[in-house]
Amino acid sequence: MDLFSPLTLGDLELPNRLVMAPLTRSRSRVDGVPNADVVEYYRQRASMGLIVSEGVYPSFTGQGFVRQPGLVTQEQIAGWKRVTDAVHAEGGLIVAQVMHAGRVTHPETTGQGHVVAPSAIAVDGVTRTYTGKHAYPVPHALGTDELPGIVEEFVNGSRNAIAAGFDGVELHGANGYLLHEFLAPSANTRTDAHGGSPENRARFVIEVVTAVANAIGAGRTGLRISPEHNVQGAVESDPVDVAATYAALIDGIAPLGLAALSILHADPAGALVQDLRSRFNGPVLLNTGFQTVTTYDDAAAVAANGWGDAVVVGRPAIANPDLVRRWQEGLPLNEPDATTFYTEGAAGYTDYPFWEN
Repeated sequence: MDLFSPLTLGDLELPNRLVMAPLTRSRSRVDGVPNADVVEYYRQRASMGLIVSEGVYPSFTGQGFVRQPGLVTQEQIAGWKRVTDAVHAEGGLIVAQVMHAGRVTHPETTGQGHVVAPSAIAVDGVTRTYTGKHAYPVPHALGTDELPGIVEEFVNGSRNAIAAGFDGVELHGANGYLLHEFLAPSANTRTDAHGGSPENRARFVIEVVTAVANAIGAGRTGLRISPEHNVQGAVESDPVDVAATYAALIDGIAPLGLAALSILHADPAGALVQDLRSRFNGPVLLNTGFQTVTTYDDAAAVAANGWGDAVVVGRPAIANPDLVRRWQEGLPLNEPDATTFYTEGAAGYTDYPFWEN
């Protein structure tokens, strides 16, 4: 595999195998509408083989962060259309990461009366809201009769993404948010058909992925997972259970013929990741850098060893809008300024320089 060779992901034809990771940047308006800075930020990075947007909420209850963009209102859809038009004008591809935060949020962020989760178990910690930092609340445990409505939120958000000009969607099943909460035994203590065994805990994610693939096309639908990542209260510490849960999940979605499976895991060559890749039997995007920054050598190792079909890159893409050129030509990199990751305005967002020569 060559990082700079083309790749087919379902209905999409990527010019290279470097994928921009979904990166929370908190630059949109308070009403969830992407502004001009957001348009420019994504436009600048259109040379990546594929851009995965920051997580966008499919319902107001699903909002996780302050100044997070949504795909609920017509104004939000129109705001994203300006983004996708700008990326397409530069020859790029962009998919929306559809993300429901589940219990990892607060009513002071969402403006809704409660937060939702598979079970009434709070995340241990605090979250930054529009009125300051607050402890995570105990969530409302979704009733069995409420689950079809949540599935429909993902479907509506995904349909809105296509209406906004996105080339597809990536469903966020990672990092402790709602879909991951159903998978993780620490967050899911249900006793119905969506809890208990690995197969039952995988069921809701399979239902969501299937519904979205049926609504917008499997060739425009992907899923992101982060087994054993153990963040935000989604603890998966039993390797046997992890293997069984994610095997059930991938076996349940593999027949759909999805565009891609994106896996965040520190050991891309390990038995777990490679077993899931084999089960999926389709394009797999690998992200090895979360605790550590993905370097060119890390990405090249994935390519050289054939561990996956593309590499998902975060912080280097924040600081280097022309990362593909810099890595391809061996040019020096800009260093990201972590103090500006979640602030407002252009500083540390759209002001990183391109290579001049």
